[in-house]
Amino acid sequence: MKVLVFNCGSSTLKFKVIGIDQDTPPGLERQLARGMIERIGSSALLKFADEEGQHLKETIRMTDHGSATRQALDWLKTLGYFETNWIDGVGHRVVHGGPHFLEPTLIDDRVLEAIEAISQLALLHNHPSIEAIRAARITLGSRIPMVAVFDTTFHSDMPERACRYPIPLELAEKHHLWRYGFHGIAHHYMVERYRVMTSTPVEKTKIITLQLGSGCSATAIHGGRSIDTSMGLTPLEGLMMGTRSGDVDPHLPGFLAQREGISLAEAEALLNKKSGLLGISGRSQDMRELLEAESKGDERAALAVEMFCYRVKKKIGAYLAALGGAEAVIFGGGIGENSPEVRSRICKEMDWCGMTMDENQNNNTVGKEGRISPDNAKVKIYVIPVDEAVIIARDTFRLLHQNHLKRKDQI
Repeated sequence: MKVLVFNCGSSTLKFKVIGIDQDTPPGLERQLARGMIERIGSSALLKFADEEGQHLKETIRMTDHGSATRQALDWLKTLGYFETNWIDGVGHRVVHGGPHFLEPTLIDDRVLEAIEAISQLALLHNHPSIEAIRAARITLGSRIPMVAVFDTTFHSDMPERACRYPIPLELAEKHHLWRYGFHGIAHHYMVERYRVMTSTPVEKTKIITLQLGSGCSATAIHGGRSIDTSMGLTPLEGLMMGTRSGDVDPHLPGFLAQREGISLAEAEALLNKKSGLLGISGRSQDMRELLEAESKGDERAALAVEMFCYRVKKKIGAYLAALGGAEAVIFGGGIGENSPEVRSRICKEMDWCGMTMDENQNNNTVGKEGRISPDNAKVKIYVIPVDEAVIIARDTFRLLHQNHLKRKDQI
């Protein structure tokens, strides 16, 4: 089966065409074509390539994710992907599934309306996905089935002690207020690749995964399941991030609104868009720029990096306690995959729990898989570059294959 995957960010659209079947091990799927459109909403940069060596790179005005999706589909059409129904299904990443979508789901009008109804919980991400889904359905029609794969699914069976907020249960139930968790597709990928790399049975998988990029989250995983994660009702909770504050005193938004003479919505926007690495450093949300500035004596940049690493280290300690110990800690995401310096700082002085780092391995593992801890470390440390498209393609394939078998049984 050939699956087209769309993954929308707040100003980006990534897509891949992936060849997959029942026996394909995670991470070894055939990548037939790929592309990315950046800076959507202004002068966008398009980069497309396929396995035959055909490339396209150009700058074009792109107003929204719908037009970006149509551009991607037009390029795939020029390669003949739709002439003979060569694409068997389309998988869309959707950040927030809310209380209703706990599994990958076939998209129809009713499902699309339900996704739109919960978009306020992840406005920066669900809305772009909705635009992409609508554009793909209009362009491709009904002949190619589409599946929504939700970031929240991986965390949907967390134990109540982890997913509940300590607020009146009646209010929580009335408004569906609990810790949904995010980056689930990324954490799921790290689990699957770890199992393949180490030949670990799923029931013995006891690890901590770290998705560290512009958005950041940590997850404690036992038996292949998420038993706790750092993000909550929205992606604002948890670790310090590029522009998000992460955990703060719950009274802080109201306090800022009162003292600064701004609305509560403006105070929440400040915590989402002007805090984190950007807010502390006063100059950038890009970890590479901050490390360079720190090396030149910028004290605010140094503080931003120190706070970032400290808060990740604290979360590792908390999840070691929640798990009763772990066999491995895994770094993924743009920072986790590409910054040996940040990884080293996070893991410094963690030998008390058996977590030590091989600095040579660490420095040589940039943007690629590998173990960066010594052979005899009690808690191993790995770098696993995340490929969310693989999980989306696998979930799409699984659902479409199950539906196909059901139809055969009914004949």
